[in-house]
Amino acid sequence: MTLQEVKVAGQEDESAIMDVLKLAFAADPVSLWIWPEPHRYHSSVKSFAKAYGGKAFSNKTAYFVGNYSGAALWLPPNVNPDVDTMMEILQRTGSEEAKRIGPEVFEKMGNFHPNEPHWYLPLLGVDPLYHGKGAGTALMKHATAAFDKENILAYLESSNERNISLYKRHGFESLGIIQENTSPYIFPMIRQPKT
Repeated sequence: MTLQEVKVAGQEDESAIMDVLKLAFAADPVSLWIWPEPHRYHSSVKSFAKAYGGKAFSNKTAYFVGNYSGAALWLPPNVNPDVDTMMEILQRTGSEEAKRIGPEVFEKMGNFHPNEPHWYLPLLGVDPLYHGKGAGTALMKHATAAFDKENILAYLESSNERNISLYKRHGFESLGIIQENTSPYIFPMIRQPKT
């Protein structure tokens, strides 16, 4: 398999995909804010990621490239993250600051979601060893081609300002900034289908 070849993940790929997402988000500003202690991050992030985007596996909308060098979990219209489980994990494992402010941050994130049917990207990550080698671009091209064919909106929140340029190259536009008290910035973005 070449690095740029995008594959649909099955249940047998879930563990490897969660491993690459764990690597990809280890230095993410929001992850560091929620879990500033490495042992809490390593013991909590996979269950949090599963609650956030794990429904992509049962919907056949989890994708990976290379030897699991990058992965994306897309949720189809009307399929939502397991917010109750996410909040339970946050309250049980997160920093005191994240426990206090996190629910407000997630509420603001929800306010930016489009009202009309749309695809939602909870998580896209690339193993740091493969940054700059086209994995993120391949994953985005694969998804956006399908959205254009379906003539449907796509929405995401970037938790890292460095990734905004990738999303803009694939047609996403900024909607604003989400920030509550001392939380890191989160950047909601929307993409209109291209005809």
